[in-house]
Amino acid sequence: MISLRQTVRILMLALSVFCGTRAASLAGDDNAATNKNAPAGKHLLRYKFSPGEIIRWQVEHRAQVRTTVSGTTQTAETYSGSVKVWQVSQVSPQGETTFVHSVESIDMRQKLTGRQEVSYNSQTDAAAPPGFEAAAKSVGVPLSLIVLDTRGTIVRREQKQAQPNSQAQITLPLPEQAVATGDQWDQPSDIELPQKDGSVKKIKTRQRFTLNSVENGVATIHIETQVLTPVHDPAIEAQLIQHETEGNVRFDIEQGRVIGQQTDLDRHVVGFQGDASSLHYVTRFVEKLLPKQQATAAKPMVTGAAKRSRKK
Repeated sequence: MISLRQTVRILMLALSVFCGTRAASLAGDDNAATNKNAPAGKHLLRYKFSPGEIIRWQVEHRAQVRTTVSGTTQTAETYSGSVKVWQVSQVSPQGETTFVHSVESIDMRQKLTGRQEVSYNSQTDAAAPPGFEAAAKSVGVPLSLIVLDTRGTIVRREQKQAQPNSQAQITLPLPEQAVATGDQWDQPSDIELPQKDGSVKKIKTRQRFTLNSVENGVATIHIETQVLTPVHDPAIEAQLIQHETEGNVRFDIEQGRVIGQQTDLDRHVVGFQGDASSLHYVTRFVEKLLPKQQATAAKPMVTGAAKRSRKK
């Protein structure tokens, strides 16, 4: 059955899902010129940033997990809403961007069959309920310092605070060459799943990206997780579905930014804990870029050291 610990893990994983970006860039003119010189019908996709800018987006993740074991059915429903922030400190001549990744606020809720709903909102609640303490500690503090190139590849990552899935891709990887509608590119990934006997099962997967269309300068990119390692064990499948993704991302080519995305997953596994067991996993992830004026007007993040200094 699904425990409180497992549902909290789902919520915490939602906070570390990759996030899209937007911005103007010091290298913007060069990238724009390069895109104009791309072969007819093809588009060069690149991220663009400026030193000192603060980028914010609203992220929502909903999941419903229904399990049946030995004739007993339990449903766990979780929701997490967060405002994620990238504070850009510098951009190299090659376009490599250094920024601090943080979570400005969170709103988390989970409900299990037969129990009262448990929730935590960092903007209104003074303390987090049991199980949500780690999430509360991740709000308003630097989580990681990242150096990212123009294709979304992480050049360097320095963890400031422990996070689940901390080595995951933080944004949509872009293709090396200019692409036309229908073109595809892949991002390989090894997923390690812990087993009951203490061992780790490694599953080879890849994220496949397809440029579905380009309209009014906005590229719609389809993303889909493809499992390459043959999996015949329902217990492995039940773990694996939490790492799968399928949906669409919208990328503004001229501005060099992701302006929105939505992924949906609906998976059903039978026999993950005996022949009579089943698991139904339904999830939706939505990301929406916050308007520029909100990012400009918002207050900069205050670190723990700065807070202690003010108290003195």
